[in-house]
Amino acid sequence: MDLAFLHPLYEHSGSWASVYVDTSRQTASTPGERHLTASSLVRRLAKLGADEATRSAVRTAVENPPHSPEPRGRALFARSGEVVLDPPLARSPAADTAEWGPLPRVTPLLELAEEDPVCLVAYVGREGAEFELRSGLGREEAGSVTGRGRPEHRVPSAGPRPAAHGPPSDADRSGRHVRPKAENLWERDAVEIADALAACQEETRADLLILVGDGPERRAVYEGLPSALLDRVAQLSHGSGGRLRDEEVEAARAGHARGRAGGELERFRAARASGGPGGGGAVEGVLALVEAAREHRIDELLIRADGPDTHRRVWIGEDPDQLAVSRTELRAPGERHFWAARADDALIRSAVAAGAPVLLVTEAGEETPAGGLGALLRRT
Repeated sequence: MDLAFLHPLYEHSGSWASVYVDTSRQTASTPGERHLTASSLVRRLAKLGADEATRSAVRTAVENPPHSPEPRGRALFARSGEVVLDPPLARSPAADTAEWGPLPRVTPLLELAEEDPVCLVAYVGREGAEFELRSGLGREEAGSVTGRGRPEHRVPSAGPRPAAHGPPSDADRSGRHVRPKAENLWERDAVEIADALAACQEETRADLLILVGDGPERRAVYEGLPSALLDRVAQLSHGSGGRLRDEEVEAARAGHARGRAGGELERFRAARASGGPGGGGAVEGVLALVEAAREHRIDELLIRADGPDTHRRVWIGEDPDQLAVSRTELRAPGERHFWAARADDALIRSAVAAGAPVLLVTEAGEETPAGGLGALLRRT
């Protein structure tokens, strides 16, 4: 998951209120329920030491949601009397929670706030291709490419023919001439479609490309795409009613996400097995991860939310690379501010600052990081 949207949470040091609210229950008495929920959360924050201005900001946000329609849940991150970030959640939290600490409590977002990737759908055929953008905001046309290798240039097969005797007829000669010409035109069309699709992806910053069409045409466009985009592609044989339904787009996105997650876990397992100095590789465990974060070497952070290392205490300073397993290790000349924080939240802060993605690991296994925390490292 790309957590760049969390940058505002790390622009200021100091204590944060982190609130997760289930908003899936909609009844006639919802305003009254919101008031009770807000009061309960504010009391919890007061017990933890949150200042009055921040408690008031949380109360107002819970009682007056900005989202319409309301999502399954909300996460609120507030400090100094202001709600800094209020992302909607794709899943309801198991319970309403409120925490107060030196870092925002963001690990639950990995599971609750699913990525809503922009999908660029290409409907590919011999007549060309039509592009469509699909996202949580709906769908919109994104251009088209008109092909030159149209079906009428092809000579359809009429089944097996008897063996010919004598020289080929003019029709036979014509058939053998037109088919290669049509195929050559289609090959050029496929390249043009792939180029246009790559340009559209660059312009729209689409996270996933979905190729829809018959096998040969679809594969020809896929093979013409830049190699850097190939791991962003999902392929479907056709859509329902000519266009993909929302659930078909979601199924393609979910399947692609599972495949990528599995691939990243395999890459982590292989890197961990090879190890060795000099570049790449993988590490696991709090001590090794803290060292890698300080050296800006984390390329991708892996977290299993229920892993025993996630809630281990580490020490942090004001900057993302100021973290250590002991307070004395962190102390530096002139540095006066230190806080104890959860290891997962401290490492996510470092990952966000470094522009590294974070992968949520949902199941324990030999290929997953020991203790629930691991990282693929940048090459040095």
